[in-house]
Amino acid sequence: MNIVVLEGYTLNPGDLKWDRLEKLGNLKIYEQTLEEDALERIGDAEVIFVNKTKLSAEVFEKAPNLKYVGVLATGYDSIDIKAAKKENVVITNIPDYGTSSVAQFVFALLLEMTHHVWEHSEAVKKGEWEESKGFCFWKYPLIELKDKTMGIIGYGRIGRETAEIAKAFGMKVVAYTRTPDKTMEEDNFKFVEFNELLRQSDFISLHSPLTKNTKGVINKKTISKMKDGVMLINTARGALVVEEDLAEALENKKIAAAASDVMTKEPPDNNNPLIKAENMIITPHIAWAPKESRGRLMNIAVDNLERFLEGNPVNVVNP
Repeated sequence: MNIVVLEGYTLNPGDLKWDRLEKLGNLKIYEQTLEEDALERIGDAEVIFVNKTKLSAEVFEKAPNLKYVGVLATGYDSIDIKAAKKENVVITNIPDYGTSSVAQFVFALLLEMTHHVWEHSEAVKKGEWEESKGFCFWKYPLIELKDKTMGIIGYGRIGRETAEIAKAFGMKVVAYTRTPDKTMEEDNFKFVEFNELLRQSDFISLHSPLTKNTKGVINKKTISKMKDGVMLINTARGALVVEEDLAEALENKKIAAAASDVMTKEPPDNNNPLIKAENMIITPHIAWAPKESRGRLMNIAVDNLERFLEGNPVNVVNP
């Protein structure tokens, strides 16, 4: 069996091993693959693994040996799912591998926005503490999280873990989801309607999948319903946010600060309005990327393939 990994570098830049996958067939690994090169590189492979490389209908039509595509991520919007099903190609994903890593990263961003740790450290190194009049100084407002309200849009695994961390900080949590379970509510946690979440929240964290209903859900209209001085965090999908509207809200201080690990186009162009926006943190899609999380992802990906080969596929997204 021929196995091709079209995008190996992001998952494994050298600190993990492919040995489990090597035992299952003849393995060929490419660091990265452009959409136009995908078909040639797939060749006569029966199994491929992919992350962001787009797989069009043409790929499935012209790769007659292809039987299985393992997506090395949770999202699979880069794949023509209907075409894959038509050609009887099974597509699997990794539904749960980075829950703790992403929830942790939410608070890395949040704490940076509320304490500006790096900027204060740099100021000390530049001698600003030595030159200050008191025994301490700060260059930005410092914000305590206790009793503030965290609004979570999307309440899947990551949203739930983010809520637990928020509660550990003494925050009140409100969440919006299409399928609220009222039995989960407690004194410091409630499900609310979307507009009520916007109205109540001091901080908003996005955890929704990208669908036709959620695309651009953070826009000029919804921002206008938020508290003045709210802070926004996006570790889900860049296109949940209309980036021009967020940049405008940062400029007029409606949103005090924002942080995003995801962008509509990745990597973003230099003319993206958020690149130069004040009080905007942008990280290069790394919330999922601790070694522990990537190792978990790789093992689940191999588990998925083994179950497929046994005739009992799991995590199938095109049944």
